[in-house]
Amino acid sequence: MKKVLILGAQGMLGHDLLTAFADGNDVVGWDVGNVDITRQGVTRKAIKELSPSVVVNAAGYTDVDGCEKEIHKALAVNGEGSKNVAKGCRDVGAKLVYISTDYIFDGDRKRPYREDDSPNPLNIYGESKLMGERYIEELLDDYLIVRTQWLYGKHGRNFVETIVTLANERDSIEVVHDQVGCPTYTVDLSGAIAALVAKDLRGVFNVSNNGSCSWYDFAVEIVRLAGASEVNIIPVSSKDLSRPARRPRYSVFNCQRLRREAGIEMRPWQGALHDYFVHRKG
Repeated sequence: MKKVLILGAQGMLGHDLLTAFADGNDVVGWDVGNVDITRQGVTRKAIKELSPSVVVNAAGYTDVDGCEKEIHKALAVNGEGSKNVAKGCRDVGAKLVYISTDYIFDGDRKRPYREDDSPNPLNIYGESKLMGERYIEELLDDYLIVRTQWLYGKHGRNFVETIVTLANERDSIEVVHDQVGCPTYTVDLSGAIAALVAKDLRGVFNVSNNGSCSWYDFAVEIVRLAGASEVNIIPVSSKDLSRPARRPRYSVFNCQRLRREAGIEMRPWQGALHDYFVHRKG
């Protein structure tokens, strides 16, 4: 039985990680009320006292546009905070799992991104998460960097619920059509992370549901499953929205390493979204 510490346990992904690791492990969930990862001494002391064998760092400042306005906070939490956690893991010999993002890439490739493709973030959020990755690679040998994207789940604000809410309030919704990625269900992601840890794998893994779509395509499928197909989803360009943070136009992942080394085949995003609708009110 492993002692597994989940950081960011009250977040959308954190909730599902607690469930995914519950079987056969001693799982402890911490959030910012338990430890502030931007404080190195406090973080290292807390990890040393608990002495887990695995730490899953799902804590982070994930407001992509907010990061553009609060650069110091983004770098402190996602960058320096990740370094502090890595040092705590090094102190006790724990494996570290770090949740990273497709936003470390610029979206200029015409094919799905592999783990060894060169990062080039377009925004502060991506820069801060890449900073976290590099600290971990520098400080630790036993780590998993799990890059994922377009998350939604039952336990937090997400694009799916935003679209459902708007569909109940409006006759039409504008959604960008020129950003392409893959919606990923936090239940599926959490299960894959637990499997990677169980197999004691190391290094960088892309993990997302299978397939790809634009945010517009995603919204069309959401309103269909919500029984609101009469709502008009209007495709617009990213330039029309003028959001503070630039987003990659294409950030689909190649998950061949996950299939090859872990034997994990993620289901198509459409099936995962359907499952989310089946269980979202439960």
